[in-house]
Amino acid sequence: MRRNYEDPVYKRFRLEVLKRDNFKCQMCNTKSKSRLHVHHIKQWSKASALRYDISNGITLCMYCHKSITGKEHHYETFFKEIIDGKEI
Repeated sequence: MRRNYEDPVYKRFRLEVLKRDNFKCQMCNTKSKSRLHVHHIKQWSKASALRYDISNGITLCMYCHKSITGKEHHYETFFKEIIDGKEI
């Protein structure tokens, strides 16, 4: 299944993650000077049951998102630790 960025369910997921993370990158703490991305902690293609689960999303700026591309599995535990304890 391809991601539909216009899907209302996806848009709601994205907005809820951004709100929870106070609209700032959770790696470098930048506020949206650069475009913010919502990254799926467990990959979209490999975790279909978690696609819209807010606890599987984290806000990253485009620079931090690019820096982890191809190494996402190395960051899963780190990202889970960051979002654990945040109100959803």
